[in-house]
Amino acid sequence: MSYIEKLLDEAEVEWKSLGEVAELKRGRTITAKNKTNGNIPVISGGQKPAYYNGDYNRDGETITIAGSGAYAGYIMYWNIPIFISDSFSVKPNLTILNTKYIFHYLLNNQSWIYSLKKGSGVPHVYPKDLAKLPIPIPCPENPEKSLKIQREIVRILDTFTELTAELTAELTARKKQYTYYRDQLLSFKDDEVEWKSLGEILIRTKGTKITAGRMKKLNKNDAPLKIFAGGKTVAFVNFEDIPNNNINYDESIIVKSRGVIEFEYYDKPFSHKSEMWSYHSNSDNINIKFIYYSLKINEPYFQNIASRMQMPQISISDTEKFQIPIPPIEEQKRIVRILDKFDTLTNSISEGLPKEIELRKKQYEYYRDMLLTFPKE
Repeated sequence: MSYIEKLLDEAEVEWKSLGEVAELKRGRTITAKNKTNGNIPVISGGQKPAYYNGDYNRDGETITIAGSGAYAGYIMYWNIPIFISDSFSVKPNLTILNTKYIFHYLLNNQSWIYSLKKGSGVPHVYPKDLAKLPIPIPCPENPEKSLKIQREIVRILDTFTELTAELTAELTARKKQYTYYRDQLLSFKDDEVEWKSLGEILIRTKGTKITAGRMKKLNKNDAPLKIFAGGKTVAFVNFEDIPNNNINYDESIIVKSRGVIEFEYYDKPFSHKSEMWSYHSNSDNINIKFIYYSLKINEPYFQNIASRMQMPQISISDTEKFQIPIPPIEEQKRIVRILDKFDTLTNSISEGLPKEIELRKKQYEYYRDMLLTFPKE
């Protein structure tokens, strides 16, 4: 409050409903066949617009609210010509309000706006309901000073959003760079290296018979043994909770064979449900992380096989017969070192850009809440 009080300099704050100080206007439905590639964004019920070649029905600064669908209530800001379709726009009275100020204030009330959803089928958010939202107008007796205060709040908050946007763009570029180098490093001609099937070079290990309910019951946050199930489902248990011969101690690749088909690398003691399997190696000529990366770029191949089944799944023979390139061990290690650095930068939750982006978002939300919390009578 100290910063807001300093900005206000003892000026009053007047509260008015959004409908009193802004125009809330519905869009016009456009048919799907008209949504073709173009340069005019078409704002409907999603988080991303479609684009078409045609007229626009809003120009200048515009706030849009998704009117229906799963993302009903989703807020976006535009400063280019757009076409409002299954959404509605918010245009504040510019003599007393800054558009970006209202945009940040709406974002600060996003959860309340989502609570306005109505309808037993497709959810809707209606302009008449949003129009009731109280809007704080600092220093109402002096519009020039009021707009100056609003612009200062916008300047601070835009600094955080711009930094987040820059970091997000950097992350996107790094992911493209990672994909490029990964594909280059893991692409080999038939006569460049020896090719062997996975079943020839790796040792397949089984998991443990355990149900999802049993995993949930045994789960302890600080337990040392990780049990994998399908997708992101895991449990941490004590070593005595499952048979010792079902525990894997080797650096391994876990094959998630049902539902979400993917490979996961793990280098600590673990087990997994019995319908899955894992691989490790005892050979000095095999780097298991290299094999993991080689399988990871081929996940679409295995996912395509799985999609032919009613329940997406692959069999042991699908992985056992899969051909893997085997360059010299030093080359395997070199490739792994490079890909590990890119992986840390792009994917780690505790290091690199994703963590930085998450921190900046939280910082923005903290200051947004602080700067947009005004004293009420």
